[in-house]
Amino acid sequence: MEIINWTSILESLLFAAGDEGLTLKQIAEVLEVDELEANEIIEDLNREYAENEKRGVIIVQLAGTYQLATKKENADYLKKLVDSPNTSTLSQAALETLAIVAYKQPITRAEIEEIRGVKTERPLHTLMAKALIKEAGRAEGTGRAYLYGTTKEFLDYFGLKSLEELPKLPEKVEDEYIQEEADLFFEKFQETLNT
Repeated sequence: MEIINWTSILESLLFAAGDEGLTLKQIAEVLEVDELEANEIIEDLNREYAENEKRGVIIVQLAGTYQLATKKENADYLKKLVDSPNTSTLSQAALETLAIVAYKQPITRAEIEEIRGVKTERPLHTLMAKALIKEAGRAEGTGRAYLYGTTKEFLDYFGLKSLEELPKLPEKVEDEYIQEEADLFFEKFQETLNT
């Protein structure tokens, strides 16, 4: 009979979930166990992290979800990583999000997600950490969502005097042409970031 390493599976799940985290119910459903047993697995994994000083992560519970977080003792090194000029490259998701913010600002996270078709919490966090975008107020209406816009650092980074210098987007073109233009735009954008 095969022995299932529940803590290993949980660690993989939490890593894959990232900042979104997982609720106890989600963990129980995926592992096909009851919530009491899922809670024991969470405690076992967290105990493994606490007992092994060589591990750099812990499990935290935030807003009803469990997620992996780095240990406080490593904060100085993480700060160096964030501040390092070698970490200036952006992921495709961050580039797409940045382009949407640049052209559509001020814009809410929900509007960005509607355009991209996927969640954008992590790319927004990355872009804010790099000071390429900022909170630019609150939207009117229920919930008063944050509005995002580009920063002076964004203009400086790309050598722009103002947003009017951004390349113009085509008015109405075929979907295939739009995809080609988007790919070309992101390639140029990435080249600019890497120089």
